Amino acid sequence: MASADEKSVAVAAPVAIPIRQILPWAVLGALLIALAYYFVGAEQGATSLFSGTSIHEFVHDARHLLGFPCH
Repeated sequence: MASADEKSVAVAAPVAIPIRQILPWAVLGALLIALAYYFVGAEQGATSLFSGTSIHEFVHDARHLLGFPCH
């Protein structure tokens, strides 16, 4: 059995992630957030890209939860 002086502790060192690997995921995440923001916050009335109210009704509760006025 090892004594207290003989114990070794493994230390995990952080690994640097190159920006080339992070950038595509960051851009994709930003585009998805912008798309979600548009559908929840602006897809209504004059800024509507789709006719009808189906998208507005689908995200209606999210609009109120996030504080967007809609009616």
